Amino acid sequence: MHMLNKRRIFRKGILSNRAAGHTAATVSISILSALLKAMATVACIIVAVFFIIRIVPGDPVKMILGEHASPSEIIQMRHSLGLDLPLGQQFVRFLHHLFMYGDTGTSIIYNVSTRTLIAERTPVTLLLIVMAIAITIVVAVLLAMIAATHKDGLVDHLIRIFPTITLGMPVFWVGLLLILVFGVWLHWFPVGGTSGGLFGTLYSLTLPAITVAFSQIPSLVRSLRAQLLDVLGSDFVVTLKAAGIPNRVILFRHVLRNASIPTLMLLGVNVSYLIGGTLVIEQVFGLKGIGSLLFSAISSRDFPVIQGIALYCAVAVVLINLFIEILSGYLDPRLKGDD
Repeated sequence: MHMLNKRRIFRKGILSNRAAGHTAATVSISILSALLKAMATVACIIVAVFFIIRIVPGDPVKMILGEHASPSEIIQMRHSLGLDLPLGQQFVRFLHHLFMYGDTGTSIIYNVSTRTLIAERTPVTLLLIVMAIAITIVVAVLLAMIAATHKDGLVDHLIRIFPTITLGMPVFWVGLLLILVFGVWLHWFPVGGTSGGLFGTLYSLTLPAITVAFSQIPSLVRSLRAQLLDVLGSDFVVTLKAAGIPNRVILFRHVLRNASIPTLMLLGVNVSYLIGGTLVIEQVFGLKGIGSLLFSAISSRDFPVIQGIALYCAVAVVLINLFIEILSGYLDPRLKGDD
């Protein structure tokens, strides 16, 4: 009998090791697949950005110099931009600048590399995006958990009405409304620009970050609430409650972890809209970030800067989606082999 128990334990250990190895292989394959997809997407983005300047109607040189430019000025500008070269050489030149110097050429207006211009404006935009994502996650999780734990109650109905009302509000209109209420009437926040120092910058970016997060919270609340209700009604939650585990532990450690995976994927999809909304909000609040640089480049037909911003923003979206996909795989108990 003792030998039989030893054999059972030995077989169970072998099966457990095999399952762990299979799980590790599954996670590795998932990460590798995500990396390959991200690399393919970045390659497509590079090709698309290269052709942006070539699909714009009309001659970009005439759009830059104006209709009354002399033929010699047009020839000189085309030569400086490399547009007089064959298309293949232009693409090789574009790739050389991109991989060797990290930029898409020299700005026509500022006469400096696009990398330098974008690097100067990146800190404000990056900090604004991080603050907006943090506010979005905290508020969405809080509202969804309150709604799910008070299902069909007054609080739940009020929270469910919130996404319906706010989804149709343009982000720039919300920004103007918040400026009017909290900046002009209450004087709680500055109405534009950034103050000196880290604390002053964070304080100045609070209202813009809330504005950007306002456009992302409704869809996340709706998704996370539905997922929380689905997990709360599952059998393993009933088993945990019967075992006497506190509701707070069940909710935060088990329910929220399982319910957050689809919402994380939704957040990854919405990242592109979040970044686009950030660029618009920078104009509304007068922030010296990438958004103001983009609008300035568009108005002045500074195509290298437009290409650089489009490329960096697109790559940022791909990397964030890659991070969220890997994080979702890490949180998924089915891939980790959790019981």
